[in-house]
Amino acid sequence: MTVADGSIGSVWEERVAALWEQLDDHKEEDFLAAVEALAGELEPGDVRGLFERACAYDSTGHSDLAAPLYREALAGGLSGVRRRRAVIQMASSIRNLGRAAESVDLLETERAAGTDLLDDAVVGFLALALADTGREREALSLALVALARHLPRYNRSLANYAGELVGE
Repeated sequence: MTVADGSIGSVWEERVAALWEQLDDHKEEDFLAAVEALAGELEPGDVRGLFERACAYDSTGHSDLAAPLYREALAGGLSGVRRRRAVIQMASSIRNLGRAAESVDLLETERAAGTDLLDDAVVGFLALALADTGREREALSLALVALARHLPRYNRSLANYAGELVGE
């Protein structure tokens, strides 16, 4: 049986999730090997393996190795929440590699593409990239607007002040 035929897919997903929950319990090389082994169980061409490998490299400080794998997974048709996570994480990796303007472009496109539970993550990483490109006031404004939605009070005031930072 393989993951691709759907017969053990949910078990594989559970094993991946369990491994990620134990990230801090592993030495870097052991964690990377465990992710590689799980990804190796997938059918050739299954973009989930590329994504999980990219995440593992990213989470262990190897943005240079992660970014191309995210790009390949996206080009291969990665979908669902993993697609959006890949864009966010790739943009973060690219920013870490000194390409903040490219990160801004990716995240602005992603921000305009739709809405889900990761919207504030998109905005948070966009704020970091904007700050790295010298657009600190815009970055702060975005971050404050995102924060305002989660406050028990002062939502409107904080959002208005955030708008004033960028002349709105």
